[in-house]
Amino acid sequence: MPSTLTAAQNRYLRSLAHALKPVILVGEKGVTPALLAEVASALEHHELLKIKVAAPDRDERDAWIATLLEACGAALVQRVGHVATVFRPRAKDSGIVLPR
Repeated sequence: MPSTLTAAQNRYLRSLAHALKPVILVGEKGVTPALLAEVASALEHHELLKIKVAAPDRDERDAWIATLLEACGAALVQRVGHVATVFRPRAKDSGIVLPR
């Protein structure tokens, strides 16, 4: 899975994620091994999910999101405020087929 998505893939994933609620909430402790395990599990189950990051400032929020993406091998679809939408296809039997 490439870490970047094409514009068409981004649009498609944003349309799918529009009605989703945040599944993972990153609190004041930040990115921990337990949180990374939970994100990996949620990505394997859902493939596309929203993560709400409650960091005190923008730089810390961006760093936490970058750490999550790198550790889980996911791609950032979009970030709006404190909510990041991420995508990682399942290892087998992917439910979301991306456009070319």
